[in-house]
Amino acid sequence: MITVQSRTIPGTDTGLEYHSAVSEADAVELQPSDNPNDGPNLSRDTHRIMIVDDHTIMRDGLQSLLASEPGFEVVGTAADGRSAIRSVASLKPDIILMDLTMPGTSGIDAIAHIKRQHPNVKLIALTFHKEDRYIHATLEAGADAYVLKDDSRTELFTALRSVLGGKSYLSPSICDRVVAGYLAGGDSNSKEPSWEILTKREREVIKLIAEGHKTKEIAEYLSLSPKTVEKHRTNLMKKLDLHSVSAVTLYAIQNGLITQ
Repeated sequence: MITVQSRTIPGTDTGLEYHSAVSEADAVELQPSDNPNDGPNLSRDTHRIMIVDDHTIMRDGLQSLLASEPGFEVVGTAADGRSAIRSVASLKPDIILMDLTMPGTSGIDAIAHIKRQHPNVKLIALTFHKEDRYIHATLEAGADAYVLKDDSRTELFTALRSVLGGKSYLSPSICDRVVAGYLAGGDSNSKEPSWEILTKREREVIKLIAEGHKTKEIAEYLSLSPKTVEKHRTNLMKKLDLHSVSAVTLYAIQNGLITQ
């Protein structure tokens, strides 16, 4: 059986920990905390899970997977970040599995919002994105773990148990690169125009534009005036040095904000 042990990245003051696979004999057993403010209690029989993903087949598949493992109960699902934010208070999940690129409010923005409002909820990013900018932005937003959708079920359950034990977790396939990035000062992407320079609202608008929605549709979806949407469009295109809707769409595809 494979489990994990945590290591702190040397030479940084981020406090970020990552995990590498080790044999069960060498692993440190995760212990439940006695402090209720430290997060979910590992000793509880069943832990409440919320799934956030814009693909129905992904939500259904994760529900079936979690139902096969004792100790986990799916208490609700959401198809976008905004719905997830609205549902946390009523669903009271211990852990949220969060996709990153979804219509409207992104997973990264939802993670940041939920972590501010519900700091004890554990947030696991579950995504296809392996790019450094996504990993760093997600961890900075407050995610407790970063797991890839092409990882094995063993990795997912290792991540779940790690965060329940108060540890962080990174998918082994990205771990070395993330550590190297932090040791290098995180400057590998500093020369690239990044969507991280956009405001939360501009991120929502650029994705909706790239998905083909018209100004009026975007205004209705975001509860804004068409004039305000146009202002956001102008600002984001200026920041990213884009000069047409087709350029916006190409940027969104190249950066994984939408799929073709």
